[in-house]
Amino acid sequence: QVQLVESGGGLVQAGGSLRLSCAASERAVSTYAMGWFRRAPGKEREFVAGITWSIRRTDYADSVKGRFTVSRDNAKNTVYLQMNSLKPEDTAVYYCAASGSDYAGPRINEYDYWGQGTQVTVSS
Repeated sequence: QVQLVESGGGLVQAGGSLRLSCAASERAVSTYAMGWFRRAPGKEREFVAGITWSIRRTDYADSVKGRFTVSRDNAKNTVYLQMNSLKPEDTAVYYCAASGSDYAGPRINEYDYWGQGTQVTVSS
């Protein structure tokens, strides 16, 4: 059973930056696509960004394009989400997820494993 642990969340002012990390328990995850999702209060979970393992193709939600960057370090079994120019509407619990089918898009049911989430709060 793959375990994913997110870290790096916190409280930041609007315009600031945070870098989230997601560490996987097994090296096998280096062959999985990884995605980031978020759930804001009162809203559904939504896709933020994803990265495949094969060619490291990335995908982003329109709301974060140009501000967020997803990357991965397979040697460390870790995926990152660099978040810049944060806005209050980015406030949410952020989750990482792993897809064994090398799918890195927004379809939630394509992901096999999920982390517990890390809170990001952006103050205005």
